[in-house]
Amino acid sequence: MAVDTGWLAAQRELALAMEREVARVVVGQARAIRLVNVAVFARGHVLLQGDVGVGKTTLLRAFARVVGGAFARVEGTVDLMPADLVYHTHIAADGRPAVDPGPLIARGEELAVFFFNEINRARPQVHSLLLRAMAERSVSAFNREFHVPHLLVFADRNRVEREETFELAVAARDRFLLEVTLETPTDAAEREALVFDPRFHDTDALVDTLPTGLVQHRELGALAAAIQSHIHASPALRRYALALWSASEKPSESGVALPAGLGLDASQLVLAGASPRGMSMLLRAARVAAWLDGRDHLVPEDIQAVFHEVLAHRLVLQPVYELRRAALVPALTAAILQSVPAP
Repeated sequence: MAVDTGWLAAQRELALAMEREVARVVVGQARAIRLVNVAVFARGHVLLQGDVGVGKTTLLRAFARVVGGAFARVEGTVDLMPADLVYHTHIAADGRPAVDPGPLIARGEELAVFFFNEINRARPQVHSLLLRAMAERSVSAFNREFHVPHLLVFADRNRVEREETFELAVAARDRFLLEVTLETPTDAAEREALVFDPRFHDTDALVDTLPTGLVQHRELGALAAAIQSHIHASPALRRYALALWSASEKPSESGVALPAGLGLDASQLVLAGASPRGMSMLLRAARVAAWLDGRDHLVPEDIQAVFHEVLAHRLVLQPVYELRRAALVPALTAAILQSVPAP
């Protein structure tokens, strides 16, 4: 299928303008902004991690505004039930019971960004409903099917408290394109602005300063397909991606060596590597990264730029090492990239 390269180039300028606009209201998070932008144009869902108050909600509200769609949010709690996502009951003004659409369907097809805060506080039954919505972009309620064709799901996990939490299953994590980390800014000027500049203290007013609909959310599906068709991979790049896949499955056989300070070798660490879905998502994200950088072909740096965020949450460690996951997985993904020769 032929792709209008002029149209793609114009859309790329709008995508870069989105990044610049979001960066005005979410400071010190350039890498996170680029990765979320990759997810928007790859049409992939995102796991977020970061401390409280680093700007996760502001980041998502900002992206929802610049793509022109609706934003919805739900808080994960131990008593949240699947039905709470699709309807809620209450006493109306006339004193009678009433049933209204829940956050997942209340905005209909206009819903662009759905933020599930502390998803691991919700029970697995809730995860199952959300996974269906993520995979099929539809949900059943009120004896009918509701379609959310432009939906992107963002979820973060409470990584500090362990009581009354339900960790996402491997199959659930595999549905997310990326896991993106937001760190507290370290630049002195950025830290000063966040603390002393009053405009950063009112999130509603801050997000309202952004333009609406720089890239129309209704057109993102067609644009994402065009990007995937337009960016090509050479035979050497394909071999490189497949070698990375093998290294994620059997790192020691691919010559991957972990840093000596970790006290174990790679053959002891991995229970399961990347899935076929994970590798297809890696290439999907890499193509968007290449497009944002103005190329019509993949280079190794495109894969390397998203490798950790696409694969880290998919790698399954031997159970004895799971509690050290935060230290071991970044070391493993870095070692894989270092050990597998790039073309």
